Amino acid sequence: MAEIGGTMLSQLEEKPVLLLDGGMGRELHFRGVEVPETIWSAASLLSAPEVVQQIHQDFIEAGADIITTNTYGVIASDLTRVGLGKRFKELNELACTLAAHAIKSTGKKVAIAGSLPPLRGSYRPDLVGPLDEIEVLYDEQAAILTPHVDLLICETMSSGREALAAARAACKTGKPVWIAWALSEDRPATLRSGETIEDAIQLVADLPVSGYLGGCSAPESITSLIPRLASTGKRWFGGYANTFTSIPKDWELNGNKESDGLLRYRDDLTPLQYGRHAADWLEKGATVVGGCCGTRPAHIAEIRRLIDASGLTGYLNP
Repeated sequence: MAEIGGTMLSQLEEKPVLLLDGGMGRELHFRGVEVPETIWSAASLLSAPEVVQQIHQDFIEAGADIITTNTYGVIASDLTRVGLGKRFKELNELACTLAAHAIKSTGKKVAIAGSLPPLRGSYRPDLVGPLDEIEVLYDEQAAILTPHVDLLICETMSSGREALAAARAACKTGKPVWIAWALSEDRPATLRSGETIEDAIQLVADLPVSGYLGGCSAPESITSLIPRLASTGKRWFGGYANTFTSIPKDWELNGNKESDGLLRYRDDLTPLQYGRHAADWLEKGATVVGGCCGTRPAHIAEIRRLIDASGLTGYLNP
């Protein structure tokens, strides 16, 4: 059974493919948990911790090898704006505790990934800010998460600079580090910043990053990325898509534009349809697959079925 801060990832590395969980934020919404969008992770930890834990458990039961801490929206500056700044450390640790309790409840062998999110808005490379300035902020969150997780994942990184800052901080901890870049919807193998994936990888080439992924992007964008990631020679590479129709370049959570607020879902990404994209990633050699915003336990269960049917069965969770 996984322990907080244990070495479960090293045991899971015996598997040819690792399955991530699905999206937490939209799953909370599906289950009737209403929280402010900007601090949704923190708010759900305070108002519905039992639902957060149950979602983790449901993803584990669906077959996930790795669950991700509910820290994507636990951001110090956002918490300060609503009077919760002093609870930053407490909320990060609570997210880790709920993940660990979910694993204990299922009795499965599952790793915990600590989520390091964009600090000044998702999908917005124009808002990232100076590298040294945000690296200090990532240092703080990575240090809090490290004792409680098996790896750190720098999620939805929309620019090379954002990924570099997060990865630098994560690598200082000594934990395994993965980077998941957010991809352009109209240019293959390109970040939302316009940088090519090759340029983004070059920026972090000197860091001991062990996994490269496409994350919270359209499934088609991840499909075009997989061969580029395969060519890096990394043991762990792949992706996990969202189910959004589109993400405007100037999207905001709480602005005044028509494009702001909750993003709409595609109607062609049922678990079976999403699974066909995942099957394509696996066929192209991906060793890490999963889901992001809008993917539910049923999506993860379908990918688990595909992995097992392909002969890439797990050794720890039969």
